[in-house]
Amino acid sequence: MALPALHAPRPEHRAEKPAWLRVRAPAGAAFEDTQSLVRRHGLNTVCEEAACPNIGECWSKRHATVMILGSVCTRACAFCNVATGRPDALDPHEPDRLAEAVGELGLAHVVITSVDRDDLPDGGAAQFARCIRRLRETAPATTVEVLTPDFRNKPGAVEAVADARPDVYNHNLETVPRLYADVRPGARYYGSLRLLERVKERDPGIFTKSGIMVGLGEEPAEVLQVMDDLRAAGVDFLTVGQYLRPTPTHHPVARHVTPDEFERYATVARAKGFLMVSATPLTRSSHHAGRDFEELRRRAATTAPP
Repeated sequence: MALPALHAPRPEHRAEKPAWLRVRAPAGAAFEDTQSLVRRHGLNTVCEEAACPNIGECWSKRHATVMILGSVCTRACAFCNVATGRPDALDPHEPDRLAEAVGELGLAHVVITSVDRDDLPDGGAAQFARCIRRLRETAPATTVEVLTPDFRNKPGAVEAVADARPDVYNHNLETVPRLYADVRPGARYYGSLRLLERVKERDPGIFTKSGIMVGLGEEPAEVLQVMDDLRAAGVDFLTVGQYLRPTPTHHPVARHVTPDEFERYATVARAKGFLMVSATPLTRSSHHAGRDFEELRRRAATTAPP
């Protein structure tokens, strides 16, 4: 398969953003209702903190990705818009507030993510587990997806979350290994791969998921190698989306990858054996997560050995 050569990096300007990356401004009664509920329960969402371009669509459908463990991160990744600094105090009532919000929204599928909390002995793993277990008590029909940090190899952290049995365990690689020093300096590529592998070792029944951004300066061949590495780790679901620069101080966009290129990435990923692939310019880890989970479960059932 012929994939395009890398173009020389150049700064991104709003006027240069191609048509396929333009989205409508958030508006509408359903959007405002979701926003009000999030405020009322004192929840943080990655939709707002990370300036997700899909917030209008998702909130209008009453979908939100909840961010636990506060809104301040202990790391400063070059692609991320979440605030960095002294972290918030751990809130013991957070699992209850999350459960109340999920019940009020009537969610069939919920995605829970967090900032990095390198200051905590377990990286916040126990809080993830408490949130999952509280949701199992209050909303047993709701399926649960977690998008965790790497916990910086804190002993037992990954296992604690896996033992709470989320339906989907997502941890994003974000980019190719060569770019980690510039894009994700606080993390290690092979450490993240090993995390995903450990989830499958702990509980093969949990679906695993990971995602990368393109347009950061990676070569197409490097993206294909990441796919191979993820499949070797047993990952079920791959997401690939366009990197968008949150502010002029963040990592520049090297180029805007075209929809046709994304489709070629998706075709190759399916051929490599992923159960599910979402590869579009506006793909994000939690975009259409509930719908994708149902399809993931259906495909797993049809491909299972008799």
